[in-house]
Amino acid sequence: MRIYPTLELQNGRCVTLDKGRLDNALIWHVDPVETARGWAAAGAEWMHLTDFDSIEGRDTNAELVEEIIRTAEIPVQLAGGMRSREQVEHWIDKGAGRIVIGTLAARDPNLVKELAKFHPDQIVLAVDVWQGAVMSDGWRHQSAFTPEAFIDAFADTPFAAIVVTDIDSDMEDVEAQLGLISGLAKHSRTPVIASGIVRTADDISRLAYIPNIAGALVGRALFRKTIDLSDALEVARTAHEPVAQFQ
Repeated sequence: MRIYPTLELQNGRCVTLDKGRLDNALIWHVDPVETARGWAAAGAEWMHLTDFDSIEGRDTNAELVEEIIRTAEIPVQLAGGMRSREQVEHWIDKGAGRIVIGTLAARDPNLVKELAKFHPDQIVLAVDVWQGAVMSDGWRHQSAFTPEAFIDAFADTPFAAIVVTDIDSDMEDVEAQLGLISGLAKHSRTPVIASGIVRTADDISRLAYIPNIAGALVGRALFRKTIDLSDALEVARTAHEPVAQFQ
């Protein structure tokens, strides 16, 4: 299982949100560029980056996002405000390793299928779930899709992964999150990345034993220091190693 240390940007600052509320961000007083470099130095193979300003239709963080992509020394999985083919391909051209798409997939599924086929292993589907339905537009609008139906609509699409977020229980009810994410991972043919569930190393251990879970986004826990990135990477790496039997 792969750990994706996660940066979320708003107005050039690292933040985390409570259930996606953009007007109530918790600010972390760290340098985003240096933080990304530090994650690479700690052994991360990928990182995840969400631009909340882009979700709002602003390019406030564009230069900063470019700098992170250029200097992080690990591939960047980029999310936030990908509303058109031009935006997706712009960031692929800028060097993003993967692009995460949610709202555009709900609005124009055929375009997203084309993008996934044209950019193999670079397009990731976001499935953000609230009260049993897929949300779009920065978690503001409830679609007509159940998460299972949404995943089924893209069953033959060559996505790199599917990122699943349970908005209902966001960081509050890990058991409920594990139930939703394990069910969707079983339902999906595409590997699933769990979002918003890791608080401690124990959560990584539990995720690692769910079939078809390929990774986890870890952000708030790193900034709160409830988990160290090196420890998280080690737990994910060794989760399935055989244990010697006592004689």
